[in-house]
Amino acid sequence: MAKDGTEFIFVGKEFGKHLIPQDEINEIIYQASLKYNLVVRLKGGDPFVFGRGGEEALYLKERGVKFEIIPGITAASGASAYTGIPLTARGYAQGVQFIAFNPNQYFSTEQWKHIAQSSDTLVFYMAVKNILSLAEMLLRYSKNAATSIAVIEQATTPHQQIHISTLKNVAVDFAGKEFSSPSLIIVGDVVKLHQQFNWHQPAAEGSVFKELQK
Repeated sequence: MAKDGTEFIFVGKEFGKHLIPQDEINEIIYQASLKYNLVVRLKGGDPFVFGRGGEEALYLKERGVKFEIIPGITAASGASAYTGIPLTARGYAQGVQFIAFNPNQYFSTEQWKHIAQSSDTLVFYMAVKNILSLAEMLLRYSKNAATSIAVIEQATTPHQQIHISTLKNVAVDFAGKEFSSPSLIIVGDVVKLHQQFNWHQPAAEGSVFKELQK
């Protein structure tokens, strides 16, 4: 949608593949602001939800660069809507927690207890490569073993796939499974609503998407 003559600078990241360090990205944005009247830092999601938007905004603020922040749709909201898994629902969950997880990240015992024993829906970003470790930690700190867990691959795209299990069965159901990136994990009773509210089936006969494509 950008007009002719626009300069594009790719600074995207994948798991284990950060082509350009964040410090360099900050400087690239700043240098672009000195060169152009309009600079857009475009993110896939919301800039303030695990998007490093705060770091970039602070870098510009310290250098006297004016900016505006346009909210995006974070992965949790997109995946929720396109899988029919509400993040909150009466009788299921009254709250939701967004958490980034990897085995090397330090959470205290009290923090893990708070996470595992909460009735909130738990949404884990950047955790799919370590899903077995995640399930083990939740069970260790007394999360109900029958709690549902969903892994959503490529949410909101035609390639979206959803895999559902329970904490106690993750090791068996997902054994040897390689999930594509990006993937998101949702843990909680709300996952049970997927069967009722799942609407994103564009290939299904009679679906809304099918009718729109005609």
